[in-house]
Amino acid sequence: MSLSTTTGFRLLPGRLSPEAQSQLLAQVLAGAEQAPFVHQVTPGGKPMSVAMTSFGPLGWTTDARGYRYEPRHPSTGQPWPDIPQVLLDLWSELADPQVPPDACLINFYDARAKMALHQDRDEADFQFPVLSVSLGDTAVFRIGGLRRSDPTHSMKLSSGDVCLLAGEARLLHHGVDRILAGSSRLIPGGGRINLTLRRARPAQ
Repeated sequence: MSLSTTTGFRLLPGRLSPEAQSQLLAQVLAGAEQAPFVHQVTPGGKPMSVAMTSFGPLGWTTDARGYRYEPRHPSTGQPWPDIPQVLLDLWSELADPQVPPDACLINFYDARAKMALHQDRDEADFQFPVLSVSLGDTAVFRIGGLRRSDPTHSMKLSSGDVCLLAGEARLLHHGVDRILAGSSRLIPGGGRINLTLRRARPAQ
């Protein structure tokens, strides 16, 4: 399956205005005071180069026990902050107007961080899309097929871009090869924040 023949992949460049980006960034930074960014460790014991936190009833977690969703921050033991309304509105408009997301994974990439090709498979029901919002420095995003060995295609994701993986595209392998440092002035000190909305639990 190639990206050109796959239905369910959408890239919406500049979907968030500069003002909306600034407002969302402020909400992310405020949330990170309650639920700090953490470099989590893979089940194999390798620290991730990307720092993570979450919004919503559930947050994505990785440690020696594996990949999973948890209702509390792994370091503070406190519940995750609420998902900002602007993200809930985007989900309702672009993903699913009936069933809301229950998790929003937030990744912070500095100039050296990257994300290997992977599938988002820790959710209970793959009928629900994955909706991604980019803030800050541009990322070189790579997307492939259902098999890790399938051909891949690279594209740039800039601040304010929104990307949807739904339908046939829901389980495509994807990752971030590198960050183009200095390509945005949105985040103080630089870097990229990616917010990924998911439905982790089955619909009630």
